[in-house]
Amino acid sequence: MKFLKQHANSILLCLFEVLVGVLLLIDPAKFTAAIVTVFGIILIVTGLICIIGYFRMEPVQAAASQSLFKGLFALIAGIFCMVQAEWFIAAFPVLAILYGAAVLIAGLIKTQWTVNLIRLKLGRWGLPAVSAAISLICSIIILSNPFGAAVALWIFTGVSLIVEAALDIVALFIVSAVSED
Repeated sequence: MKFLKQHANSILLCLFEVLVGVLLLIDPAKFTAAIVTVFGIILIVTGLICIIGYFRMEPVQAAASQSLFKGLFALIAGIFCMVQAEWFIAAFPVLAILYGAAVLIAGLIKTQWTVNLIRLKLGRWGLPAVSAAISLICSIIILSNPFGAAVALWIFTGVSLIVEAALDIVALFIVSAVSED
C-alpha cells in the first residue's frame, strides 16, 4: 500500500499512456480529433472565465491583468480547435516530431536514472537501462520519420506508448523493491 501511495502519480501516468496507446491503435484519426475538440472546449471555457473575470475586476486591476486579451486568445484558439480539428491531423508530422522530442527527453531522464542506480550500487539497473534504450531508439525512429504513411506513425506511437508504460511500471516496482532492501 505504501508503494501505491508513493508512486500513485507515476502509475496513473503509465496507465494513461497505455489508454492513449490503445485508443490510438483503435482509431487514431477519431481519437486525435476528439482530443483536439476536448482541448478546444477547455480553451473556450477558460477564455470565457478570463473574459468574465476581466469585467468583474476593478478597472486598474483589470488593465494590469490583461485577462481580456488572454480570454479572447483562448476563446479564438478553442473555436479553431473545434472547427479545424482535421488541421491537427494534417499537421501530424510536426506533432510526431514534438512527440519524438518528448520521448527523447524521457529517454535521457531514464538514462540518468540508470546511471544513478549504477553509481549508487543499488543493482537491478538492467530494466531501467532497457527502458531508456527503448525510449532513445523510439525517439530516433520517430524523429527520423522513416514511415511514409501517417497510419504507420499512429500505430508505432500507440505501440511505443503501451510498451514504454508497461516497462516503466515494472521498473518502478523493481526499483522500489531494491530501495526498500
